[in-house]
Amino acid sequence: MSHPDGTLTPMTDLKTHLHDYLKTARAAVLWKLEGLGEYDLRRPLTPTGTNLLGLVKHLTCVSADYFGSVFDRPFPEHFPWLEPDAEPNADMWATPEETTASLLALYERVWAHADATIAALDLDTHGTVPWWEGDRADVTLGQILIHMIAEINRHAGHADIVRETIDDTAGLRQGTSNLPEGDPQWWADYRDKVEQAARKAAGQ
Repeated sequence: MSHPDGTLTPMTDLKTHLHDYLKTARAAVLWKLEGLGEYDLRRPLTPTGTNLLGLVKHLTCVSADYFGSVFDRPFPEHFPWLEPDAEPNADMWATPEETTASLLALYERVWAHADATIAALDLDTHGTVPWWEGDRADVTLGQILIHMIAEINRHAGHADIVRETIDDTAGLRQGTSNLPEGDPQWWADYRDKVEQAARKAAGQ
């Protein structure tokens, strides 16, 4: 069986493999922030305000809940941006008073707490997601691992696009670009080829 970084690993139990995919995804998100200044970490680059540090802040919140309160193992710290009176989307961007260092440290503490939950429980351990309706609210650790792998990778994809928009940096994860080798001119020619194909298909 292959590891999420593409290398071959011996067969291990399913929980270990799921946990490996989770850890790889959450590290990939952090890698997209490396080497950027405060403005680029925080500035909105889509019409809905998507920004790199906000993605980390959001994933911190959801990870704390799904691997915490869902299994009656609440994360001990308080998130003011999730209070009922908080403004909409407060977990998706960083205020000037919230330092990058503090948010990244919080992300690491949340994931240490999540790792402890994953280590302590079996895949078939039941939990409750109170914000999911009806029978869906009754979940297992296995379901939540799969849910969070999907969640984090979705936002890692957002981070890919945001980072490429900032400085043309692209790639799957550190050490594994998963992209064809090509110099800037090759990529410019490739992009032009795709543009021309789109125009021709549209009759332009």
